[in-house]
Amino acid sequence: MKRTLIHIDEALCNGCGLCAQACHEGAIGMVNNKAVLLREDYCDGLGDCLPVCPTGAITFEEREAPAYDAAAVQKAKAEKAPLPCGCPGSHSKAIHRETAAPAPVPGAVPSQLSQWPVQIKLVPPTAPYFNGAHLLIAADCTAYAYGNFHQDFIRGRVTLIGCPKLDAGDYSEKLAQILAYNDIQSLTIVRMEVPCCGGIEHAAKRALLASGKEIPWQVVTIAADGRIVG
Repeated sequence: MKRTLIHIDEALCNGCGLCAQACHEGAIGMVNNKAVLLREDYCDGLGDCLPVCPTGAITFEEREAPAYDAAAVQKAKAEKAPLPCGCPGSHSKAIHRETAAPAPVPGAVPSQLSQWPVQIKLVPPTAPYFNGAHLLIAADCTAYAYGNFHQDFIRGRVTLIGCPKLDAGDYSEKLAQILAYNDIQSLTIVRMEVPCCGGIEHAAKRALLASGKEIPWQVVTIAADGRIVG
């Protein structure tokens, strides 16, 4: 059938990811730092993505395409874990810091965190701050064990945290999406020395393999007393 759909001009797309966030149906995703119409049957043709595109890369066109499948869209939405009450604290945002900005308390070490949220299960895979990022995947406890964590690991990186022992499910699928959809420059995995913390390392390695990309990576292991032991 012929119907109206969006068309994305890859040459004009700057990879900001705003259209993917604006698409309530989940029809648009980021692939290799470019917006892509992943599912024609998810596109309702109303164009909520058009006004957010800063480069004019999205237009309407009429062409042969599957009918809009509202039931499939609703099913896909239901399968995604909803955030309780649409918590504002889970909304993704970049944090821009002035390099010379003073610490909020005299003598305090300033935070180096560059984005929010940081929990692996909460972060959207197409968040714009992933494009061109050096990615840090860290076990929760590492920041408590290693005193200079912000300066040595968080600074200059986009940070994701998780605990494979306490969090239900496997991180590898979510991490694979982040690696596949974005132009990640490097990957640093920081884990504790305890055996159960190997889960976050294994998930990151599986994600890297599933993404099909060759990304420089390293694993750093922290002991309970704060020493780097590997």
